[in-house]
This record gives sequence, structure tokens and C-alpha cells, in this order.
Amino acid sequence: MSLADDQNALLCNCLAIRQASRHVTQFYDQLLAPSGLRTTQFAILGRLQRSGPMPINALAAALVMDRTTLGRNILPLERDGLIEIGASPKDRRRREVRLTPAGAARMRAARQGWKVAQQRFDEVFGAERAAALRDLLREVTASELTPPAPP
Repeated sequence: MSLADDQNALLCNCLAIRQASRHVTQFYDQLLAPSGLRTTQFAILGRLQRSGPMPINALAAALVMDRTTLGRNILPLERDGLIEIGASPKDRRRREVRLTPAGAARMRAARQGWKVAQQRFDEVFGAERAAALRDLLREVTASELTPPAPP
């Protein structure tokens, strides 16, 4: 590998974000493990708890996740009775994902691990820096990153 390749790796925004994401995800997963949830599952259940029943496509969009990836992630949640997928009461043709009482209970159990993770992150990086990081990452998520038009 050349020095230029090393420099490019150090300057790559995508690589830095992905590495940080994996590192933080592993940390949160360790603290959520006693609840039997992983961070992605915690995020799915949390979104359903905050927003109520949602169509799968809307849930995927809210989580900034491909529909197929979401589909793979909700299968164990459905199998374990933490969510259910069924027809919408308003439009029987539309399928919705709903949090079950068991899912709400699992979220309550997981919340303690999540709180510990949040507190530890704030201790390591400082509460103000952590808040600024979240704000910046929300801006990145909301941005209109699209490839440039071909010449």
C-alpha cells in the first residue's frame, strides 16, 4: 500500500463514519445484551414505541434503512413476539408493524443498558461534544447527498 493510499484512507469520511459506527454499536450491543436485544432491534422497537404502528416502508425510511435489511431485522422480533405484522385497521390492504406488550416490556428491560451506554459515552467524550456530534450526524442524515450528474 502506498503513502497516497494511506492518506486517502485517513481522509475518507465514509470509512471514518463506518468504523466509528461499528465501534459504538459494539459498545451498545454489549450493554444491551442482558435484555436480549441488539442496537438495531432496540432502534426498531423504540421507533414503534414512539410512533405507533407503521407500514414497513415508512419504518424503513424513518430508520434510514433499506426495506430488505429491515425485513431481515424484524424477523427475529416477530418470531419472539416483540412485534406483530398485520393489516392496518384503516386500510386492510396495507400491512403495519406493531409493538406488542412483550416488545414494550423488552424495551423497558433494555432501557437501563441504554442509559448506561449513554452515560458512559458522555463521560468519555463530554456531554456537550456528544450532543454536538449527534446534531452533526443528524445534519448528515438529513442532507441531500447524491452523486454528481455525469458530465
